[in-house]
Amino acid sequence: MTRPSGLELYTRTAHSSSARVISAYSTSFGLASRLLPRDVRGRIADVYALVRVADEIVDGPASEAGLAAPDCRALLDELEQETIRALARGFSGNLVVHAFAVTARETGIGEELLRPFFASMRADADGTSTFDPDAYRTYIHGSAEVVGSMCLRVFAREGAGVRIDDELEEGARRLGAAFQKVNFLRDLRDDVERLGRVYLPGVDPGHFTEKDKDRFVQEIDDDLAVARRAIVRLPPGSRRATAAAAALFGELNDRVRRTPAEELRRRRVSVPAHTKVSLLARAALGRVPA
Repeated sequence: MTRPSGLELYTRTAHSSSARVISAYSTSFGLASRLLPRDVRGRIADVYALVRVADEIVDGPASEAGLAAPDCRALLDELEQETIRALARGFSGNLVVHAFAVTARETGIGEELLRPFFASMRADADGTSTFDPDAYRTYIHGSAEVVGSMCLRVFAREGAGVRIDDELEEGARRLGAAFQKVNFLRDLRDDVERLGRVYLPGVDPGHFTEKDKDRFVQEIDDDLAVARRAIVRLPPGSRRATAAAAALFGELNDRVRRTPAEELRRRRVSVPAHTKVSLLARAALGRVPA
């Protein structure tokens, strides 16, 4: 077998870099992605890696390295600009950006999805600390719903004839929103104490109530119900992986539901490893309801 060289070697190395990011950072999502066909799994890793790098710029590591808030904002802006340029050129000197751009060009991910994502990351970089209902919806659209739409475009490449219509688009966005909202509830303490943010509108984190919790848990239930109706229309590998991810986050939401609101202010709810493996195994056998 001839060893790749030039652009082929560079692109293959870039994809490997993205795969390393998802394996290092993700647990639930990383486990579910193992059910994807190899080429789809690689493209999803490319999307995840870019999103994760942007998230790390605004959520602590950049400031831990000594960057002041304006420097973090500038770094985020540079990442956005480099990604947009790479979409046009098909090449970047940043391996994660290059891998994303290759996948985006192959699957139809365009600026209309990237711009809202970076706008939400910019809200974090600019130090937005509280969100009213409109800002909450806008933030979730950019930070989560458009990421769901990016993943949908990758999934559609698995099966010939998959047409992205309003139902599939809405399902992908609502699944992304559900993931984000679950993490808002799980990370309530860390968001407030470490980052100084309260994403949930109308919530006083010092007096987080059962009524507050139930309101957002119900939002997540509604999002997952819409998502599951779309999941059944995905190609087989993508359907199993996405159903597994929905099941994992559904389990997380159920555990949040059962956890007293006062306790959510003190600890992060998680799913035990053996439960994750069980859900993943059921999904592999097509037994996770969608």
